[in-house]
Amino acid sequence: MEHYKTITELHERSGYPLPEHPMISLLTCQELSTCSWGNSKFTADFYMIALKKIKSGTFLYGKTKYDHDNGSMSFVKPRQVLEINNVELSEKAFVIYVHEDYLLGHPMHDEIKKYGYFDYEINEALHLSPSEELIMWELYEKIGVEYRNNQDEFSKDIILAHLDSILKYAQRFYKRQFINRTQLSGGTVSRFQKILRMYFESGKVQQFGLPSVHAIASELHTSARYLSDLLKQETGKTALEHIHIFLIDEAKNLLLGTDKTVAETAYQLGFENPPYFSRLFKKEVGLTPVEFRLKG
Repeated sequence: MEHYKTITELHERSGYPLPEHPMISLLTCQELSTCSWGNSKFTADFYMIALKKIKSGTFLYGKTKYDHDNGSMSFVKPRQVLEINNVELSEKAFVIYVHEDYLLGHPMHDEIKKYGYFDYEINEALHLSPSEELIMWELYEKIGVEYRNNQDEFSKDIILAHLDSILKYAQRFYKRQFINRTQLSGGTVSRFQKILRMYFESGKVQQFGLPSVHAIASELHTSARYLSDLLKQETGKTALEHIHIFLIDEAKNLLLGTDKTVAETAYQLGFENPPYFSRLFKKEVGLTPVEFRLKG
């Protein structure tokens, strides 16, 4: 598997024209080998932001893939495995590569890490409406103006300002997508809680310990980050917060309905560290487990 430390290496290996800047690259369908990629699997030290209309082939990162899609945006972070197999693009697509070192000393270095969609799987790509796609193309072209002209001391800030706008619009459009998909697929919360309850009732908590967001997300055929963001959109609480709520409800029942000690209650719920259980209980309920039992 290839690993590219520089964007120039990727360009040379792929037969693209050399980038105008060693730390950032803009490619449209014309440069992308007449809108097609061959077989490749690689990691890199740069971010990739792509708007692509795939005509055929497969595009994979994380553990999932899709064969055909139109008007989708994908966001890949440094050192994430990316695999492209015989992808042929339709008439319009762009790719932006931004080396992580290009962001050093700039607020974007930290800001870009806050966008959870860089941790989404490929089947959770952003699906754009025609008007949304137009906005992304306009921002891409604005970056292109600075990228292709003689760069000066203002160029980097202007480029990153437009890039930041792309990321902010993506965040907005993902929220719209969350709402639309929730209406289509039904309540994520109820399915999440059903899987969580089955985890406890099957005895997995004694065998494997506390359930993880990742494990539940796998059951729902989604990534942990996407699930958490979707639940946050639906309920205002993340996936981990929902797990904590469930655990505390179970703990309340055990504390009032059995004679188990606080430590025994913690172990039964999958906590390896009873003091951590007590701190979590106090945070959620406002009382320690002992105080709650005495009050009940």
